[in-house]
Amino acid sequence: MSETTAETTSGSPLGSTSEFLHLARQRGYIHQVTDEAGLAARMAQGPLPAYVGFDCTADSLHVGHLLPIMLLRLWQRLGHKPVPLIGGGTTKIGDPSGRDEGRQLLTAEKIEENKAGIRRSFASFLRFGEGPTDALMLDNAAWLDGLAYIPFLRDVGRHFSVNRMLTMDSVRLRLDRDQPLSFLEFNYMLLQSYDFLELRRRHGVALQMGGSDQWGNIVMGVELNRRIDAAEVFGATTPLLATASGAKMGKTAAGAVWLNPDRLSPYDYWQFWRNTEDADVGRFLRLFTEMPVGETERLAALRGSEVNEAKKILATEATALLHGREAAEAAAGTARATFEQGVAAESLPSITAGLPAGLLDLAVAAGLAASKGEARRLIGQSGLRLNDEAVSDPAREVTAEDLRDGAAKLSAGRKRHVLVRPA
Repeated sequence: MSETTAETTSGSPLGSTSEFLHLARQRGYIHQVTDEAGLAARMAQGPLPAYVGFDCTADSLHVGHLLPIMLLRLWQRLGHKPVPLIGGGTTKIGDPSGRDEGRQLLTAEKIEENKAGIRRSFASFLRFGEGPTDALMLDNAAWLDGLAYIPFLRDVGRHFSVNRMLTMDSVRLRLDRDQPLSFLEFNYMLLQSYDFLELRRRHGVALQMGGSDQWGNIVMGVELNRRIDAAEVFGATTPLLATASGAKMGKTAAGAVWLNPDRLSPYDYWQFWRNTEDADVGRFLRLFTEMPVGETERLAALRGSEVNEAKKILATEATALLHGREAAEAAAGTARATFEQGVAAESLPSITAGLPAGLLDLAVAAGLAASKGEARRLIGQSGLRLNDEAVSDPAREVTAEDLRDGAAKLSAGRKRHVLVRPA
């Protein structure tokens, strides 16, 4: 059952002034809001356009982008207009937020290629069209590429204090570490603020959302609208996510967890969520599925081997949102065929071992490597995988916690697999 049919709050109908903020907080999407009362009042006036910006640094978005995408999806489901903004212009500058060094500058051709791929990333999550709550995809190159430098400095730049810009985390952290920050990157926050001004003028956008590392830039955009046009707009941020063990969300030893199927198959996407740490299951169910919150809390309370069932539900529901229910069920079926007793025994070789056991020893015993040295080389090339996750630590041990339906899957490359069963 979807949340829109399963949940209401405080007796108010879905789409009411408080419903979005209440549900967004309940699910863990909201970190900060510039003016919550003012935003609620604006939402009461009818469908409100809100945007999130995505620069074109790759030809697909990845799981690290998924939280603001889910927030846009909730925004649309509750009767408002989502505006994903592709940074065809700002990508030429490079956002310094969260970076220890400047981004590699991309060619115009590569940016165009990336833009086409990113558009595909949104297709599963948002409904596009011409209606008042249909998503509208825009590209900030439409107004940034034609800017005249002197008029921009005079009309926009004069509203920014360098003293204040130097206190922003994206700038201060680089300077504190004596790491170079180019004048090109220093201009990024001006351009992001100007995006908000143009979006409000052109399309009535009154809310910018983004990660908490964007808070300073968002506030500057809110202030720029007020100073130049005396317009009231708002900002909201999502929390920055890390796994329970502190790893960056959406990153694995094998690289980013891409949203586009030509970059990552539905099965591998399913496996990413299946391998969620126990402590993250409830939180990820709230953030990355549309299951009712009460059901996510029930699943989060499962312990022992039962938590594996919760992980399978998380994997299937998250995969269904992106790739469709049929692909999600097929991925779950493939996993069952790979790991469960009976079918797995017919399709994959297996070995037994006392657990815990060193991964290098198991790779040799399974015939996936001729020696520990060869197994180490495989790890160095991201070629040795445990339960479809690339292994990065040669000292890694396989323990009972790695068992999936009674076996752990050890792989070398894409075609050689062995199941490890406890002795």
